[in-house]
Amino acid sequence: MPETRAKTRPDIQTKATMQTTEIQPEPFISHAEPVLAVNDVAATVKYWHEVLGFPGHWTWGTPPNHGGVNWHGAFIQFSRNAEAAERLRGQCVWLRVKNIRELYQVHQELRAEIIMPLAKQPWGFEEYVVKDLNGNYVTFAAPSSSESGHKSEPLPTAVRVVGRMLTIAEYRHLAKSVGWASTQPDELLQKKLDATLFIAVAENAETGEAIGCALVLGDGISFFYIKDVMVHEEWQRKKVGSVIMKEVKRWLDANAPEGALVGLFTAEGLAPFYRQTGFGQVFGMIRIMDRSQL
Repeated sequence: MPETRAKTRPDIQTKATMQTTEIQPEPFISHAEPVLAVNDVAATVKYWHEVLGFPGHWTWGTPPNHGGVNWHGAFIQFSRNAEAAERLRGQCVWLRVKNIRELYQVHQELRAEIIMPLAKQPWGFEEYVVKDLNGNYVTFAAPSSSESGHKSEPLPTAVRVVGRMLTIAEYRHLAKSVGWASTQPDELLQKKLDATLFIAVAENAETGEAIGCALVLGDGISFFYIKDVMVHEEWQRKKVGSVIMKEVKRWLDANAPEGALVGLFTAEGLAPFYRQTGFGQVFGMIRIMDRSQL
């Protein structure tokens, strides 16, 4: 029999070839993290976690021959290699941070070996340097301009933060102050307040007035959701929001089980504020219920 060949229209074949060329992915670099040679991986990870404050930490092997730490977008790995660790002693890791003055205070309190104090550098950064237990140097840096325009007054002595319920009147007063118009009827708003697991309330100790709050909702086991963080306009830029979130963190540390997910939604401009209490940016999706569209 004569050979049978499948016929392909020239225009279709050309189009298919073009499509294949167009969707070819372009290579790019999305992430980088240093790997430092150390003598003792477990001790190094412990130091970076407990003294430098990196919340994420892991090790591999028994005893550990590899490990790492992370804090939001910063990742450092460690590999056990005594010869290389001695030969490369004095390596430097440069980390760009937010709220550098607060971090500097934390490292002072944790007795990190700060060999260069926080100071403004000629190249436009504020920096300080810590020497870790392996003799390596960690530079923490932030653009000088990032610290301007965000100055807060000291926390007034009259402010106290307590865990208690909010009344409907207090909630509406705070919401109105920050420009959140609430059309919920009192009955529905009361149900929301009753469903909270915890409410951190900032008060003016002299009057007992609620001047700020943060609500914690969730199942109490695997998921916690922080909602309605509000500070009355007359008390903003006075660190009231910071002490409210510290109280929320204290409650979560004491009550949320290991591995529980704690979430919140915020505008990009407020992300640095929430990072102070350990929150990091993630990708996700949401749906707002709107039955008018049904």
